[in-house]
Amino acid sequence: MTMEISFTLNGETMTRRVEPRRLLSDFLREDCGHTGTHVGCEHGVCGACTVLIDGKAARSCLCFAVQVDNRSVTTVEGLRTEDDTLDPLQTEMHRHHALQCGFCTPGFLMSAHALLAENPCPTRAQIVEALAGNLCRCTGYTSIVDAVEAASKRSEVAQ
Repeated sequence: MTMEISFTLNGETMTRRVEPRRLLSDFLREDCGHTGTHVGCEHGVCGACTVLIDGKAARSCLCFAVQVDNRSVTTVEGLRTEDDTLDPLQTEMHRHHALQCGFCTPGFLMSAHALLAENPCPTRAQIVEALAGNLCRCTGYTSIVDAVEAASKRSEVAQ
């Protein structure tokens, strides 16, 4: 049995058929081709699968695809700018060497975007708290927090 869902993915309206038990992470990666959404722990602990649903950070491994019916989903691919350059947060992540293997980076980017959309000028403590649900085994977090802090100072990040 499948259900038809209509949703917006990275600004594009889509209608797809999906099994009710299909995880959003698998649906995005396998059915929609948005492989930037990484699947790590599959328990909602690591944050690698974080996407924005109606602008709020959500673990796509804990959601069913049918739950995004009539909603808006943004994946890391949706951060692409109109001129296909890095957005300010991505630029600061690069500038601060805030990634090593890169596996966790999409989840951190999405969590940070949600934070900066809600609070364009967070304190360092607020950044740390907002990113606490994302795990990285390589960087030690300091450079990631530094990058988000630097991006918050750039007015074009605020949405």
